[in-house]
Amino acid sequence: MIAPRGVPAVWRPDVLDGFSRTDIPLLPGSTLVAGESDTPIGGVLVRRDPPGDERPAVLYLHGWNDYFFQTHLADFWAGLGYAFYALDLRRYGRALQPGQYFGYITDLGDYAREIDGAVATIRSAGHDRIVLMGHSTGGLTGALYADSHPGVFEAVVLNSPWLELSGNAVLRQLVTGLVTGAARMAPTTVLPMTDQGFYRRTILASEGGEWDFDTAWKRSPAPIRLGWGRAIVRGHEQVAAGLDIAAPVIVLCSDHSATGLTWTDEMERADTVLDADGIARRAPYLGRHVTVVRIHDGLHDLTLSPAPVRAAFFRALGTWVAAYCGL
Repeated sequence: MIAPRGVPAVWRPDVLDGFSRTDIPLLPGSTLVAGESDTPIGGVLVRRDPPGDERPAVLYLHGWNDYFFQTHLADFWAGLGYAFYALDLRRYGRALQPGQYFGYITDLGDYAREIDGAVATIRSAGHDRIVLMGHSTGGLTGALYADSHPGVFEAVVLNSPWLELSGNAVLRQLVTGLVTGAARMAPTTVLPMTDQGFYRRTILASEGGEWDFDTAWKRSPAPIRLGWGRAIVRGHEQVAAGLDIAAPVIVLCSDHSATGLTWTDEMERADTVLDADGIARRAPYLGRHVTVVRIHDGLHDLTLSPAPVRAAFFRALGTWVAAYCGL
């Protein structure tokens, strides 16, 4: 069902120059978690100004441990004639409130509440055609939403979507069993995991990368809780069973991954977060019309790759948009 037009939003200046933001509140009592502070929970919708109500629009969903800061991505879509909106989901980025469990969710389907609100807000601004774009966990969340809400989006663009757990089948089954079993008993327990910070090193300007972002909103390390892990596993199970996204889908990912416990220069030319081959292998499960593009030497967030690589990414995406989303 297509989300209805909502009440015109009240926009205020964002932390990014040239952007505005508005709150997407959620119903009280529907989102609180035991042990969490009693603070307002909801999403925050960001737009590139001026939005231009006569144009189609893009709605962007960020990934795990992330928020929207990629202004050049918004500029790219504006160059194609699209108004650009990005949604910081509950407990992330602009939407994170003191005392809340960073990034916590127990069912990815619950994000439909703020996505519905974002779609209604975009439609109330006069945009009747919307393209969904999701990165990493946002790609998984967006794919599940597009599958269960046919007719909302005219196309779906996924940038390194997290479609399955990395590792061999036996390891995946072991992790799945441990996470889902433990999450039933103690969902807010933090998993004892390490993060060498290699991905951050490839992108953060102060560590040798090219980009500046708020390290309180994009952390290294970030706490991963069992209930969140179970939500991811269930999302992967839905994809493995096969989705039926009716709109055309494009999945873009790196042509290879690089992992390990010690730094190598190869990590500057690969996906160091997810299994790129696994993404490409699982992509056809998303729907009836799926295009897969492998970007040579792409980083996990392809939009943050070195200039020649991200130029190839934008070139491939622009070609696909012209073919399947012609204005």
